[in-house]
Amino acid sequence: MILPVVAYGHPVLRQVCLDITPDYPNLDILIADMWETMYHSHGMGIAAPQINKAIRLFVIDTEQVYDNSDEEERAQFEGEKGLKKVFINAHISERTGHEWSCDEGCLSLPGFREEVTRENIITMTYCDEHFVEKTETFRGFNARVIQHEYDHIEGKLFIDRISLIKRKLLKKKLEDISTGKVKPGYKMLFAK
Repeated sequence: MILPVVAYGHPVLRQVCLDITPDYPNLDILIADMWETMYHSHGMGIAAPQINKAIRLFVIDTEQVYDNSDEEERAQFEGEKGLKKVFINAHISERTGHEWSCDEGCLSLPGFREEVTRENIITMTYCDEHFVEKTETFRGFNARVIQHEYDHIEGKLFIDRISLIKRKLLKKKLEDISTGKVKPGYKMLFAK
C-alpha cells in the first residue's frame, strides 16, 4: 500500500527513533509498504519517520541509480555496486574517509535540493529484515544515501547540514512545504 509521505514541519521528523524487536506488529507488511511508497514517490530511500513511524527502520535502493548511470556517475560508488537493503535498528559506529559534497533532495522536502557534505565511508551495525545483525562498511554514493536515511531516524534532515544563512534565505520555501503549498505528485501528510 502506498502511504503518505510526512512533510517538513511535522514533529515526527524531529524525533530520535526507537529500536524495535522482531515481534514489531506487521513488520513485513510495513517494509513492503515502504518499498512501494518509495518507488511510487521516485525516491532511492525512505525512513520510517517519513511514513509517520518513530522507529529505527529505513530502506534504500541505489541499484536503480547504479544500473541507469554512466561510468562517470558510477565512479561515485567508489568500487561498490548499488544496494537494495533494509536497515533495522541501525547505529553508525564510524564515519571516515574524505568529505565530499553532492546535491541531495528528500521526499519530505519536495522540490528542494541543496549541496550537502558527508563522509564517504561509514561503518554501521544494523539488522536486516530477518533480524540478522550485521556490521558493515559502506562507501561512496551508498554511504551517502545511508547517511541521509540514517539522519531521519536520528531526528535530522539534510537541511540541518547546510549553513544557517542559507536556511534563512530558504525560509519561505520551507514554510510553503510545511503548509502544503507544494504539488509533489505523491500523497503527503502535513503537520496540523
